Amino acid sequence: MLGVVSEVVHPLVRIVHFGPIIALLIIKCVFFTTLSLTSQWLYMTDSAIAAINYLLYYAFIATVLYNFFSAVFVGPGFVPKGWQPSDPRDAQYLQFCHQCDGYKPARSHHCRRCDRCVLKMDHHCPWINNCTGYRNQCYFILFLLSAVLGSVQSIVLLVMGLYRGFYLNWYLYHLSDRLVYISMTSLLFGVFSIGLSIGVIIAVGGLLVIQLKILFKNQTSVEEWIVTKAMSRKRDDVFIYPYNMGFWMNAKQVLLEPIDNGIEWPVEQLLQKEEKRSRAVTCRATDAYSGSWFPVSQGLGVCLAFPCTDEPRIAIAAGDYLVVTRSKKHWLYGEKLKPVGERRRERGWFPRRVVVQVHIAKNHEIHHKPDDNLCTNDCENKKLN
Repeated sequence: MLGVVSEVVHPLVRIVHFGPIIALLIIKCVFFTTLSLTSQWLYMTDSAIAAINYLLYYAFIATVLYNFFSAVFVGPGFVPKGWQPSDPRDAQYLQFCHQCDGYKPARSHHCRRCDRCVLKMDHHCPWINNCTGYRNQCYFILFLLSAVLGSVQSIVLLVMGLYRGFYLNWYLYHLSDRLVYISMTSLLFGVFSIGLSIGVIIAVGGLLVIQLKILFKNQTSVEEWIVTKAMSRKRDDVFIYPYNMGFWMNAKQVLLEPIDNGIEWPVEQLLQKEEKRSRAVTCRATDAYSGSWFPVSQGLGVCLAFPCTDEPRIAIAAGDYLVVTRSKKHWLYGEKLKPVGERRRERGWFPRRVVVQVHIAKNHEIHHKPDDNLCTNDCENKKLN
């Protein structure tokens, strides 16, 4: 049975981060501004519709907060460090994580931010300062859904409140007792909250669409990338994604009956990684590189044409050997070769001009190749994945 680690760090540490703090401030600003304006012209005791409106709005804010904190505190579920399959024969189908010193169950991936292997990992979300995965996927989707619906209702109530405030004289003339007095502060907060709500609908709504697609296809963002590579890789058999059980069963598995399933399936990533290793290029560093994102000493072209990704840069010293698996015009991505027995991996981007390609023969002699032949376009198509 697969054990699950609930949290890697204390839950309060997850909250004390710019992402959750900003999210909570947005929720607080929109909620209290909406109630402040609405309570001036709409009372819960006015009618059944008014009561339903208030109850629905309170339900949205409660659902937003409950699912937000659940997504943060429950976490995605982490694979225990040093995990081994109960049947040793299953190890041939699993990847080994050197950082966690254990095997990764199917659908699990290592997160650099959490520094742990995450069950059914989808992505690391900065707004909850945690990964979304097996245990909190349901909470995350419901958080997004309730946030969008609550924002729609907030916009309607805020616009109606500001409208009554702008046309205060008309309501005074008609002797209305539901007058909305707008100060400069309330006006600024009202307009600002409308802008925040629109931003939430656009940004969070877009993420919600992606998450619903993931839900109904039962295919995480990481798995979608793996499947795309699987479809383009040359193979004798037809690749079939093993986890799609149909629209209803996929949703049921996440929202109603989560299960630990799929550990017995062959892992397509192993074949992809084996093919990538066969196309990798070995290089030796001829110059040192500090790991800077903008290495001015390497030239203006290297600084301007940096990789547009949050993947790390690695510092290398002259004489280091690296295995290159990806390339751009001025940059290469690879892993630093380590002494036997050292499992800590160092992977990242580094400038192309600080290394030369080498060939390691069977007799362990190293033959250097000209630098201008290193990872050319032809090499990128044939050798680099």
